[in-house]
Amino acid sequence: MAGLDEPVGEAWMTGSDSRFADGPFDGKTLGEVWPALPPTWTGTRLSGTGMFPLLIKFLFAEDKLSVQVHPDDAQAVLLEHDPGARGKTEMWYTVRAREGAEVLAGFKPVVTRETFKLALAEGSAEDCLERVPLREGDAVFIPAGMAHTIGPGLVLCEIQQHSDLTYRVYDYNRRDSQGRARPLHIEKGLAAMHFGPQRGGKIEPVRVVSGMVSTEYLAGCPYFAAEKWEVSGPAEATVSREHFDVLIFIGGRGGICFGQDRAEYGPAQVWLVPAALGAYRLVPKERTTLLRAWVPAGAEEFSRIMAEAGVGAAERSRLIHP
Repeated sequence: MAGLDEPVGEAWMTGSDSRFADGPFDGKTLGEVWPALPPTWTGTRLSGTGMFPLLIKFLFAEDKLSVQVHPDDAQAVLLEHDPGARGKTEMWYTVRAREGAEVLAGFKPVVTRETFKLALAEGSAEDCLERVPLREGDAVFIPAGMAHTIGPGLVLCEIQQHSDLTYRVYDYNRRDSQGRARPLHIEKGLAAMHFGPQRGGKIEPVRVVSGMVSTEYLAGCPYFAAEKWEVSGPAEATVSREHFDVLIFIGGRGGICFGQDRAEYGPAQVWLVPAALGAYRLVPKERTTLLRAWVPAGAEEFSRIMAEAGVGAAERSRLIHP
């Protein structure tokens, strides 16, 4: 992917068909490589998993997306009648945002299943959702069961469970060139939706500065943890032997040094950092913004890492999603 300024709808960066652009697997797809990778790459905790556990996307929204919801793992199995079905919890990081851009995420307190069904019939589903204005750098956590839609004027980086299971419940009565509407999944969607007090929504990150790196802790859940790094000069980084890291470069250029080797990074690149690497060094040519994503051993591991960085208990609790 060359950059983030030419909208293409969406780009899957770690899908099974995504190809490595460099390194020992140059030209091969992630789906081909991942099942055979040893623990030195996957980490001791993730060895033997059949599918890469994180799906990273860039979304380019120039029109409203449908109002939709994703099921959790148990609902996915039940509603799809498939023991291998996966739910979908996700988060968005705002890469670009035009003036007035927003997403809708979660129900307003007064909304019930019955009032939302009526709103779907009347074409007023949007009125049931909370509006969340977004600017560059904002992030939103969308747990399974939270109804949502994305408005126009946004470029988002999405970090999620590796699943594309989506239930559309309202699509603004749009038609394609043949006059056909996209299928809706109202019954499944209503079964998957969480009414009552809502979890998730706009993230209030916690920022910690250490040397040349400013870290914003964004979210931790059983499926992924995510941080934002602002790197202004040479900085050392480490990766756990229990899991791999994914580095998602948003802006800036420079080099990644590991041992005697160096590779160049740039915007809109996604790097898979093997668990056995241990330590590496970021050497930016210009101020660099990136996201780090990884799979924790439960949300408590993310809490422990924040605690070690000096983040207080109250601040940690709002970023943890069990």
